[in-house]
Amino acid sequence: MVQQLVGRQDVTFGRHRLRAFLDVPESAAGLVIFAHGSGSSRHSQRNQYVAAGLNRSAMATLLVDLLTPQEEMDRRNVFDVGLLAGRLREAAEWAGTVEPLATLPLGYFGASTGAAAAIIAASMPDDRAAAIVSRGGRPDLAGADALSRVRAPTLLIVGSLDQEVLGLNHNARSYMTAPTELAVVPGASHLFEEPGTLDQVIRLADHWFGSHLKGEAK
Repeated sequence: MVQQLVGRQDVTFGRHRLRAFLDVPESAAGLVIFAHGSGSSRHSQRNQYVAAGLNRSAMATLLVDLLTPQEEMDRRNVFDVGLLAGRLREAAEWAGTVEPLATLPLGYFGASTGAAAAIIAASMPDDRAAAIVSRGGRPDLAGADALSRVRAPTLLIVGSLDQEVLGLNHNARSYMTAPTELAVVPGASHLFEEPGTLDQVIRLADHWFGSHLKGEAK
């Protein structure tokens, strides 16, 4: 359990000096690293809302900017899911060096293109992620090979009104060999802006991480 670092901290880490918000509740049972979508950041109100919900269920969260401000100026970097996956791994490796966090089971939460980054990171042989949740994600961008290599149980959450992305998630799921579920949130569009839809995302993600991370605690 985490005995220190309780509360919110603005942290900078890694060789690329990545910025992140780290929130650690008392007696944290796991750590969820957020990979944001294109045009978003650790300041995303939606991801902060979801993270706060997970914090209430004893999950520590790390909302990290996977690109530096200079890199974000080149739009090609924003959609380079391989680059983003490498930075997500950098965040996971950093967490593994911080003694209170190192013993927590790890999960990834990816939104939009961040979902592809999470899939690619989790597909690497030595990755320690024990669960993945995608919100309105594009796991298809990770490619069939990465999708098939993922071993972490994966939950794909898509809004019922987001028909194009829903079809892409169905297709991506067909390549996955890990335990995978597709949850469709009624009345939700791509950004889950409709009242109550993000609360449904929190409930789904909380149950998924609670099931697959808390049982992995060391």
